[in-house]
Amino acid sequence: MLRRLLPTLLALGFGLLALGWGLVSLQRIFTQEREDARAQVRSRRVALEQLAAESLRTALAQLMKTRLPNLNAAVGDPLLPAEGYYLLFRGHQFLPRVDWPREGTDVPAQATYTMLAHALEDGLAPAPFQERLSRLRAAGAALLSGNEARTEAAVEALLRYHAAHPLPPDQELPFTLLMVEYLQRGGDTPLLIRALVREGLPEELGGMARDPGLQRNVLRARPQLTQPDFDFLQARIVGVSRALVEPHDAFVARVQEAGAGALVLPEPLDGPTLLAEQWYVEPAAEQVHGLAVDMSALLADLTQELRGRNLIPRDGQVRLGPGGVARPLKHPGLEVATPGWAAAEADIEARYGLKTLLVAACGALASAIAALAVVAQQRKYRFVELKSDFVSTVSHELRTPLASIRLLGETLERRLGKIPEAGDYPTRIVRAAEGLHFLVENILSFNRIDKGRWALRPAHVRLEEAVGTLREDLQDAVTVPVEIRSQVEDVELDADASLVRMLFANLGRNACLYNQRSPVVLTVRAYPQPGYGATVLFSDNGVGIPPEEWERVFQDFYRLTTPGPEVHGSGLGLALCRRIMGLHQGSIQVASSGPEGTTFALTFPETRR
Repeated sequence: MLRRLLPTLLALGFGLLALGWGLVSLQRIFTQEREDARAQVRSRRVALEQLAAESLRTALAQLMKTRLPNLNAAVGDPLLPAEGYYLLFRGHQFLPRVDWPREGTDVPAQATYTMLAHALEDGLAPAPFQERLSRLRAAGAALLSGNEARTEAAVEALLRYHAAHPLPPDQELPFTLLMVEYLQRGGDTPLLIRALVREGLPEELGGMARDPGLQRNVLRARPQLTQPDFDFLQARIVGVSRALVEPHDAFVARVQEAGAGALVLPEPLDGPTLLAEQWYVEPAAEQVHGLAVDMSALLADLTQELRGRNLIPRDGQVRLGPGGVARPLKHPGLEVATPGWAAAEADIEARYGLKTLLVAACGALASAIAALAVVAQQRKYRFVELKSDFVSTVSHELRTPLASIRLLGETLERRLGKIPEAGDYPTRIVRAAEGLHFLVENILSFNRIDKGRWALRPAHVRLEEAVGTLREDLQDAVTVPVEIRSQVEDVELDADASLVRMLFANLGRNACLYNQRSPVVLTVRAYPQPGYGATVLFSDNGVGIPPEEWERVFQDFYRLTTPGPEVHGSGLGLALCRRIMGLHQGSIQVASSGPEGTTFALTFPETRR
């Protein structure tokens, strides 16, 4: 068949190649037109995005320059707010403050305070505190005397000794706190003692960096204190601040602010960078400065600037496009979006899509025409081959029983009286004639059903009776012993009795032809299906059907090739079975098949009562 189709295939191939080359060339032209149009829109957008990026870099650099003094001041003074500032120096983060109390529940500072309070009353104290407490009692006595000069001298002597003999924070802080509480007299509290709460000692008394006041000292010492100790000192410092009417709101705010968390920087930083759209950082030699920024406000300002310069329409806006956590300001990923540009791009894509669809439709139409031409030619030659094969097969099948009938008849006529073995010749003549009759009946029935000329005569058919008829049909038609087993009980089918007989006869004869066992075992089982009808399983013990052939065996004139002696047949048996089931609005298919045999599943519609 391929040789017959070759001229048609060559002509269609060359035609499709020429058409394909033309369509591809046309599509390239359409694609280039789209790219040119998109490039014009893109170039304006890129220019505006570069301008917006430069404006953003300038605005952020100016903001850092303005805020840098406050940032540096927050590093030196723990009472100053540090929210929104970032400083990393030699690998240590100073801002935002991440000072957490050390782990544990011990309270050495609170214990020291309690011990000193008792020692102040009974005079018993460890060595480091004996002189301090002695001087503290002297200052308290001078304060009670009302002599300002004496009080000032005693307090100054106490503070000089205190500055000259520093102690660890868990001892220094409780003593300083006790000293302030012991000497505070409201409005009459000495100025040097009042200064110990917030401002710290004067420089000549060891103040400034070393002793900037209780509020600052406890914040700086926080990592060396446990949480219970820190809470104890913080509460008493707030109390004494209130008693002395010293500002303490900033101290409370810094207590709540401390431990806000570390800011993780990506490595390496390539110049000024935006982090998580919330922080702007500038790296230097050994440090990194940063500010918390409101990107929404900055982008809104950029949008207003571009609108004011008539670079974008009133409905346009500047926004951050998709990007990672870290955005180098060299390429911040700004997008300038306007509905007009989106509409222009959509229009470009729509025109391109329409042209592409036209090209694709032309290609599909040409391919469909070529495929239809090939299918038509193939069907034509296939029909011719099937017709030839059918004529050849039917001629062979008709010739064989006719030759047998003629030979057996002549022999019976001449030798019936002389040869005892000729006694079964009449039976063999009848069997050959029956085979011929069955073949002709199959052909005629197939033709009538295929042409829609069979008038279905449905009736109640008992399956047990149909199985009995099958026994009679096979007894006279085949030479091999057949054993039929049935498990159909009293199932009835709403079907044409003659077609059911023909259906079972074809399945039974096929089972006998494609079989190498003796006896041939046929099993018919019925399973009623509520609401539909019944499923009949017709099983044999034949050679089986390969899985890839399960559907092909139902094709017209298709004959299965099996190992062993040639099997005669017209290739219409299973094709006729499928048409019979289709006429009953049922179905037939191979349920299972293997070396042990084949099972066909026949599904009949519901019986009408």
